Amino acid sequence: MFLSIFEIFKIGIGPSSSHTMGPMVAAERFLRTLKKNSINATHLRCSLHGSLAFTGRGHRTDQAITLGLDGFIPSEFDAKIAKQAETRIAAQKTVRPDGHPVYQFDPATDIVFDYDRILKDHANGMILQALKDGNVLHEQIYYSTGGGFVQTPEEMSADTDPTARKQKVLYPFRTAKEMLAMGNACGKTIAELKWANETIHMTPDELTTGIARIWNVMNACIDTGFEESGILPGGLNTRRRAKAIHDELQEERGNNMAAPHIINDWIAAYAISVNEQNAAGARVVTAPTNGAAGVVPATLRYYLDHVPDADQNKITEFLLTASAIGALIKSNASISGAEVGCQGEVGSASAMAAAGLCAVLGGTNQQIENAAEIALEHHLGMTCDPVKGLVQAPCIERNGLGAIKAVSAASLSLRGDGTHLISLDACIETMRQTGLDMNSKYKETSLGGLAVNLPAC
Repeated sequence: MFLSIFEIFKIGIGPSSSHTMGPMVAAERFLRTLKKNSINATHLRCSLHGSLAFTGRGHRTDQAITLGLDGFIPSEFDAKIAKQAETRIAAQKTVRPDGHPVYQFDPATDIVFDYDRILKDHANGMILQALKDGNVLHEQIYYSTGGGFVQTPEEMSADTDPTARKQKVLYPFRTAKEMLAMGNACGKTIAELKWANETIHMTPDELTTGIARIWNVMNACIDTGFEESGILPGGLNTRRRAKAIHDELQEERGNNMAAPHIINDWIAAYAISVNEQNAAGARVVTAPTNGAAGVVPATLRYYLDHVPDADQNKITEFLLTASAIGALIKSNASISGAEVGCQGEVGSASAMAAAGLCAVLGGTNQQIENAAEIALEHHLGMTCDPVKGLVQAPCIERNGLGAIKAVSAASLSLRGDGTHLISLDACIETMRQTGLDMNSKYKETSLGGLAVNLPAC
């Protein structure tokens, strides 16, 4: 199954791709089904299960469902208009999506956080219902599987995704081993393989323009975050740090006595800036998720701002390479913190970023695969335990360290010839198995780990 770069990197909103973007997408899909099948409902209802129930309020899942049923979609989200819609819905207790009748919907009573029933196919489950006169006319289960991906039980059992391309591609690799073999056989880099596959479905100009748009949103997110200060929403009283760190680093520029390790502060600042924006509900790019959105842009910004002779024209190569690695992880394991812990989010992002950086620094395909493996390997077993269900602690700072690891992994791989003991495929499978064995309280439920060991919370 082919996953496009624009499925791995989606423009959306914070704070969570699985808990905010995914539920909004599911609501939009549900509305399309009602319209397509001429279901004459008057009342909508939703229940949230598993991780969506336990950390849904901290991730604003209830707001996402409400706005999704009112017709909002992540890629075109306008926060000001959304706020007005929320006020209207709360007062009128109805939603008014374009092309539909007015539906009765009271967020206070029609969204149920069901902490007892966990749906069988994934930890992020929701049930949407359309009713009339108290009778359920249509019901659909959706699973938010990370990175804004949404599947029904039928799609999951058939191992299909509605967003994945079903057409044939020139280089249909499903594993890193196949990817390397195809690259060696045709003399193409990983980015060139990905380019060839993408341009089966779009023109080169469309691909180039789309990638430029993705990077522009990522880069703008860093810069906007450096301008913001104050306290992040949610009740943890988490103070924004990116601006202060960046201001200090700017003042220290040109200081001949600066220690070499200060570069790590720059890398971390780029990532922290993005994830503070995400925590505030701003516009971000899933990379491959919102919770890990800072790692890839921070690593690419490090390359552009700090590596001598960095080439702006290599942004496309970086992001195509990174997306190829993200697609392998998504297809063979998971990018969902609720399914495999944060190893699937920041770990995956770090592997993607390491591969992208290695590519633009001149690495061979074997070195790129090695870089991704090094980065992912040293995130294995990482839990997802957000304090108070918010994508703030430890998530924001964790992105900074994920980016630093990505740079180190790329650098280490370039010191070798690509030969290494543990393959990326083996590492991805290990992550999948580790996720299955991990206790659910460490998988985005806020029932264990840091989430319960911070006395103030």
